[in-house]
Amino acid sequence: MRANRRSGTAKTKTRGEVAGSNKKMYKQKGTGNARMGEKRTPVRVGGGTAHGPKIRDYSKKVSKKTKKLAFAKALSERIKTGDVLSIPEFSVKDGKTASFIKQLASLTDSTKVMIIAAAFDGTTYLAARNFGKALLMTADEANTEQVLHYDKIIVTADAMETISRRTA
Repeated sequence: MRANRRSGTAKTKTRGEVAGSNKKMYKQKGTGNARMGEKRTPVRVGGGTAHGPKIRDYSKKVSKKTKKLAFAKALSERIKTGDVLSIPEFSVKDGKTASFIKQLASLTDSTKVMIIAAAFDGTTYLAARNFGKALLMTADEANTEQVLHYDKIIVTADAMETISRRTA
């Protein structure tokens, strides 16, 4: 997932791409200077780069079956270690970040928390968007990297059905 996010757009010009002539700068003998060829050589200021970065694709293809297995394995390991909490439902009625933090504190003492539900209402999103240590995620969007990243995972009952369908 991280490799697929890499852009791979770093690029420098080689001696063939730099503007300039490939005419010999001055004659080979008789000047008292060192032998010198073209202006675009990597040794000279304004010349091309010898072994610079080139545009490339870092993405890796992972099959659907492997992704599904990785998600199921990561989630089951987190459940075994006791990092997954199941609650009937999660919502913040007033849309205040302070209320969101208070509700999280009543559920867990962990710093980084991921909350998975089937869907969230607008006020819950408003309450959570200013709190950087929590992530609201629908059960369809949750992925392996996020499951492994967060300290605690809070899953609502309706999301549990969706997740079990995804991992089965």
